Amino acid sequence: MKILIVASYNKNRYAPFIVEQAETIANELRNRVNSEELRVKSEVSEVEWFGVQGKGIMGYLKAVPKLRAKIKECKPDVVHAHYGLSCLLTNLATRRVPVVSTYHGSDINEPKVLPFSKVAMWLSAWNIFVSQRNVDIAKPYKHWSLIPCGINLPQPWSELKDQLVEQLTLNQWVEGVLEKGKKHVLFAGAFDNTVKDPQLAMDVIARVNSEELIVKSGGVQLVELKGYTRDQVNALMYNCDAFLMTSKTEGSPQVIKEAMACGCPIVSVDVGDVKERTEGVDGCYVVPSREPKDIAAALEKAIAFEGKTKGRERIIADELTNELVAKRIIEIYERVKR
Repeated sequence: MKILIVASYNKNRYAPFIVEQAETIANELRNRVNSEELRVKSEVSEVEWFGVQGKGIMGYLKAVPKLRAKIKECKPDVVHAHYGLSCLLTNLATRRVPVVSTYHGSDINEPKVLPFSKVAMWLSAWNIFVSQRNVDIAKPYKHWSLIPCGINLPQPWSELKDQLVEQLTLNQWVEGVLEKGKKHVLFAGAFDNTVKDPQLAMDVIARVNSEELIVKSGGVQLVELKGYTRDQVNALMYNCDAFLMTSKTEGSPQVIKEAMACGCPIVSVDVGDVKERTEGVDGCYVVPSREPKDIAAALEKAIAFEGKTKGRERIIADELTNELVAKRIIEIYERVKR
């Protein structure tokens, strides 16, 4: 089976979680060709890519001829598009090849984009939503599934400690990022990303830092999550005292699952599917309001938790590893393939 992935390439890279999902799907497809005889008789499973470089609906529409040419060239069995405008573009580029469309949140939550996503929903052979909240907003009209994106589970910190050279390097790097003598809160994004509402996070930290006990302990540092490798992100999540999300909108945020997998205590506003993902996990708190005082109170509890949560076990129990998610997506490919 050959799959063509369509996704934005505006930053000269694909979103890492889409790459990880596609790589896992490719591995699973290869594993299913499980004998040398079958390998000879059948076409080797592969995943190819088409990157969209353009912004807004007009930028995506201009990519239709190039995508048509790519589909004609690689002859995929299924085209899997990610995000609403890519889904619409793909459906406009082909009616002969079935299109599976995944909506990740911003394409549902943003009123300007939602109408284009809804057209894509009508046209697609199958729609995938990553959170129930987005399903409720979109009110899909055709075949659909609720499948949050999975993650690649990081090695447990106890195992990483055995890799002396790699761990020593990571420890030295972490020490250079985290200020000594402080409690450390990892922010769920870059400080220049307004959707993540960094100002609210800073207001929360300012309030926490005004508390007497926090001041005596050295105060709290808010750490920006931007420009790090996967290993560095995991190292920060293993070493920070808490993880903070104040986003205005989300779908099924990957960073929440990644923080859970690292056992990092979490504080978040009620956005996307964070409440569903973390419910019942000690050390994780979802705050119903966006008031700094309420979020600060929860953050103080998370910092005081002083230990690893059972988030990793929850991710496994909810079958949110990339391997298990890939199998569900491949079932959809097989269902729609002509």
